Amino acid sequence: MTHDILCIGSVLWDVIGRTKIEMHIGSDQPGRISRLPGGVAMNIAMTFSRFGLKPALITAIGHDHEGDDLMFRAGEMGMVTEYVYRSPELPTDRYMAIEGPAGLVAALADAHSLEAAGDAILTPLEDGTLGSADAPYSGIIALDGNLTVDLLTEIADRPSFAKADLRVAPASPGKARRLRPLLGHAGATLYVNLEEAGLLTDSTPETAPMGAQALLDAGATRVVVTDGGNLCAEGHKDRGVITAPCPSIRVRRITGAGDTFMAAHIAAERDGQSPENALITAQKIAAKYVSGEDV
Repeated sequence: MTHDILCIGSVLWDVIGRTKIEMHIGSDQPGRISRLPGGVAMNIAMTFSRFGLKPALITAIGHDHEGDDLMFRAGEMGMVTEYVYRSPELPTDRYMAIEGPAGLVAALADAHSLEAAGDAILTPLEDGTLGSADAPYSGIIALDGNLTVDLLTEIADRPSFAKADLRVAPASPGKARRLRPLLGHAGATLYVNLEEAGLLTDSTPETAPMGAQALLDAGATRVVVTDGGNLCAEGHKDRGVITAPCPSIRVRRITGAGDTFMAAHIAAERDGQSPENALITAQKIAAKYVSGEDV
C-alpha cells in the first residue's frame, strides 16, 4: 500500500489573521496574516505526516496557480496526491479567519468547489483503484463534513464504504447536522465538540460525557466529544463513556485544533494504545498545538 490512511474532504488555503488586541465587530487592528495549507482533511493529513504516517488525499483542487501550489506543498509534506480530483472549471477553495487573544473572532469557509465536484472525488474508491462495491476499502478513512448532505448520505449506504474504519468530523458547528446520516454506520467514529454534539442530538449537553451519551442514545456506535479546555469523552455502544482531562495551557491559536486532536487520537490508536491512553495522548497533543508548540 502506498499510504497509511485516506483523508477525504476539504484541502484549501487557510488565510488567518491573528492579533493580540481584543477584537469587536468593526475592529481594525494591527496583526499578522498568514497563508497556509488548510481544510479539515489537510489539517488531519498534516498531523499524520508529522507522526511519520503517509496520508493520501481524496479531494477537489482547482487547476489554477493556487491549486498547483497547494499540490506541490502537499507533496513536499509526503502526502499522496495522485487521487486528487482536479477540474479546470473549479477554483481552489479557501478559508479565512480572524483570531484574537480570546480565540476565534470570525471565519468564512469557501469550499464551494469541493461541493460542486460531488462524488467525482470518490472515483478511486469505486473504480477499483482503491476499492469498489465488490471489494470495499477496509482501511482507515478520515472524512470531513464539508461534503454535501446528499454525498454524506450516499457514503453512509455505499457498499464501497461498508468495511471502512470511518473517522468523521464536521467542518464546523454550522455543518454538524450533515453528519446525521452517518450516525448509523457501524464502522463510524464521530469526532465532535460539545456544541456539535448538541446540534446532532437536538439537545443541550452541559459536558462532553453528557454529549457522548446523547450521541450513543441517538444510535451512534462510537463518538469522541471535546469541550475546549475541559474534559473530553469517548463513548462506545458496548464500553460506555470514558473521559480524559485537558492540560492547562495558554491559548495562542485555535484554527486546526480539533483536526489535530482527531489525527492524534487516530495515530495513538493505530500505535496500539488503549482507549483511555489514546484519549489522554490526543488531549496532550492538541493542547501543545493550541499553546503554539510544534506537535
